[in-house]
Amino acid sequence: MKTVFKISLLATVAFSVTSCFNKREPNYQYMPNMYESTSYETYSESPAFKRGGVEAQLPVPGTIKRGFTPYEIPNTTEGYNFSKTVATSPLDSTEVDMEKAKALFDIYCGICHGTAGDGKGKLVKQEKFLGVPSYKDRVVSIGSVYHVQTYGLNSMGSYANQLSQQERWMVAAYVMKLKSELK
Repeated sequence: MKTVFKISLLATVAFSVTSCFNKREPNYQYMPNMYESTSYETYSESPAFKRGGVEAQLPVPGTIKRGFTPYEIPNTTEGYNFSKTVATSPLDSTEVDMEKAKALFDIYCGICHGTAGDGKGKLVKQEKFLGVPSYKDRVVSIGSVYHVQTYGLNSMGSYANQLSQQERWMVAAYVMKLKSELK
C-alpha cells in the first residue's frame, strides 16, 4: 500500500510540475539581471563614471595591456643607432623556432629581401622596388632588425601589426642566421 501511495504521489508531483509549462509564454527566470544586462550607448552619459560622465572612457595613464612588453627605444635616428648596440634577444634559445621564423621571413620579408637575404626578392626582380640591400652589405644587429620591423625604415613599413613581438624577435634571429651564411 505504501508503494502505491509513493508512486501516485510521485506521478502527481511530476504531472503538476510539467503541466505548468506554457510554450507561448516564457518561463520565470532566476536572477534575470544575469541574462538581460543594461546596455549603454558608447558616448552616452552614465552616472557610473565620474570623469566626464560618458560611457567611453580612456584607459588610465600608464596602462599596459596584458602580455605586452613595452619597447623603450624611440623611433628616431638616435634610437635606430642605439638599437644596433642591442646584440641579444630577450627570447631564450628554446623560444626561437627557426622553422617558424623562416616561414614568417618568407611571407613578410622574402618578397623584397629574397629568401636568402641577398636583396633579390621577387619584387626587386620585377623592379617594383629598387635598392633593397643584401644583409651581408649592412651593419645590422638583432636589435636593429627588430627595431626596423617594429617602426619601419625608409620605404619599408612597420610590421608591428602583422607580427607579434615574439615573432619579430624570431625573424630577427633568422635574419642574423642568414647574414652569417652570406659571408
